[in-house]
Amino acid sequence: MDRRSLIADERGTLHKEAETRVALVYPSPYRAAMSSLGYQQIYRVLHGMPGVAADRAMLDVPKTLEEDMPISSYPLLAYSVAYELELAGVVETLDRAGIPALASERDDRHPLVIAGGPLTFSNPAPMAPFFDVIVMGEGEEVIIELMNAARDAGFLRDRLWTSLVGRPGFYLPHLHGEKVPPVAAADDALLPARSVIQTPNTELSNMFMTEAARGCSRGCTYCVMRRSTNGGMRIVPRESIIAGIPEYAHKVGLVGAAVTDHPDIVAVVRDIVDGGRSVGISSLRADKLTDELVRLLAKGGYRTLTVAGDGASERMRRVIERSTKAEHLIHSAQLAATHRLHTLKVYMMLGVPSETDADVDELVQLSRELAAIHPRVAYGLAPFVAKRNTPLDGTPFAGIDVVEHRLVRLRAGLKAAGLGGKVEVRPTSARWAWVEYMLAQGEMSAGLAVMDAHRAGGTFAAYKKAFIARGVVPTGPRARVPSSQELIALKRQRLATLAT
Repeated sequence: MDRRSLIADERGTLHKEAETRVALVYPSPYRAAMSSLGYQQIYRVLHGMPGVAADRAMLDVPKTLEEDMPISSYPLLAYSVAYELELAGVVETLDRAGIPALASERDDRHPLVIAGGPLTFSNPAPMAPFFDVIVMGEGEEVIIELMNAARDAGFLRDRLWTSLVGRPGFYLPHLHGEKVPPVAAADDALLPARSVIQTPNTELSNMFMTEAARGCSRGCTYCVMRRSTNGGMRIVPRESIIAGIPEYAHKVGLVGAAVTDHPDIVAVVRDIVDGGRSVGISSLRADKLTDELVRLLAKGGYRTLTVAGDGASERMRRVIERSTKAEHLIHSAQLAATHRLHTLKVYMMLGVPSETDADVDELVQLSRELAAIHPRVAYGLAPFVAKRNTPLDGTPFAGIDVVEHRLVRLRAGLKAAGLGGKVEVRPTSARWAWVEYMLAQGEMSAGLAVMDAHRAGGTFAAYKKAFIARGVVPTGPRARVPSSQELIALKRQRLATLAT
């Protein structure tokens, strides 16, 4: 869709005359950008500053939506980066705007280029070559401090860097190098983040999003939002959640890493549904589901009950300290069937440390039990990728061939059990998970490899070549890259398995 059509479909777009306009850039398409509550929150915060306005641009919207201006015409570009593979979008948007992608090649003729977003909670080092300043962690307060400093510095790099030295919450790549500073936390009084704009042109069509909680009190060892992040989970009171929902909002999404751990979640959902609205929740914990909660979700428009198991077996869930057990998943299937939900979807990971074929076989057996209860089961399967700032930081990637072998084994087991038409398997790419892993565990050189690979066509082969050329090696405490001999051996093992 063109810019005018996108704007015409929006509700809540902010328009403001201001002395200072900055470009708020999302390095993925519009549909993803406007589904990001963090992106919308920073949009709100910047517009709330005296004399400042933020104009949005995305990977597929190169000129700003509000002003129809190229991003190169702004004094400051503020990027929101959610995960590793979006770094290619950073390179593309800068290249397309005629702005040098590398911070080291820019001077005061070019805009300041800053970044923040969820990726800063794990490993922002691969971002470092592209940005003058990186805002670490929760940005509601730090972005105001940065904007004031940038304006005072006349948007000149050296003056801005001088003013930010020693201040918490700012990663200055030219100064800190690969020694990443701690993340910042916003004052609880600034919670919850809420949608500014509603639009039908997203995955969450016309949904008003609001935080129910921020952070997580659980200790899953693979997750960057575990209890060690910013002091654990911060609960938004029920009254604040409900009071912040505008009358025109017909669809409400409750956002957070562990929404169903909210002590008043049933009452919150009841308030929304009894008000004649539909409801969505960003994460359902199987061990927190009750008959009343699922009944309310069904009444509020739910058609798919989505929960996470993550480990393929009870043993694997203990390994990653996931509290979900098979009995919780079975109970979820029972609730989905009782309340006539169309699908039970379960997120699982393959290639978790110490996983074996026997764990996959146990998942097949669990599938028998789930399919006997609910007529439609779907697995969202993702390869395990170790992230920085988690207890599993540095754990080696299982291997593309290993993950694909486990996927083949799972499908074969489901087929042999007569579940081919009852249990759907929806995997994500093992190859691109490996690329994500190399970035998640990499340093600045990994970001340079993204730039090279993207400019060479962005194929998997281009990434492999770029990682080798840049000498990218995962550097976590237990990380290593499989040798070419190991990869060949794994491929032969897989071919032998497929032949038997």
